[in-house]
Amino acid sequence: MPSSLLRWVDRVNAAHPWSHNDAYRRWVLRRVPRGAVRVLDVGCGTGGLVRALAARGAAAHGVDADPPTVATARALSAGLPGATFAVADALRVGPRPPGADRPGYDAVTAVAVLHHLPMAEALSRWRALLRPGGVLVVVGCYRGATRRDRAASALAVPVNLVVGLLLGRRAAAARVAMAAPTREADATLADVRAAAARLLPGARVRRRLFWRYTLVHREPA
Repeated sequence: MPSSLLRWVDRVNAAHPWSHNDAYRRWVLRRVPRGAVRVLDVGCGTGGLVRALAARGAAAHGVDADPPTVATARALSAGLPGATFAVADALRVGPRPPGADRPGYDAVTAVAVLHHLPMAEALSRWRALLRPGGVLVVVGCYRGATRRDRAASALAVPVNLVVGLLLGRRAAAARVAMAAPTREADATLADVRAAAARLLPGARVRRRLFWRYTLVHREPA
């Protein structure tokens, strides 16, 4: 997205704040199998996805590199069984879930995290955390580079404004969710697809609204 357009979108979101990442939460939940027992959310932020997974009965563990953010996630999740958090590097997460008797997760999720990290290293690491049959679900940001990218960006702008106006009453919650520092993505959608094809055979990568893409990979059983 051009920098001038990005600044305009930022001003709109400042007036009517909402989280582009939270908009995909239901989509992520539908991709995590209902029978998933152990789920890891990498770059969990204030823990909204972890709480949603725990509410479904999963043992959901969130990790984030920022200690104050993890402290907020723990405070917001107090009294919710199944929701745990830790300060951890997204590339060095241990393979054994808290309280588990064997390594590996049934699902690993990562929302707006991958563009902060070396892509190949992160995808390889997260795949290694999966049990056989486990699912990796990524919602990521990409750098627009083609006419199709620009068309998708242009479509997202009015939708972004409308959704911001409709969700204005949730402003306080949105400000909490958007508190973490952000950066623009360097990788294009073509870069993401090439890395997925090389490292995650059979992974599905789709372009989405709000300058996002989704990636879903299921580890062979």
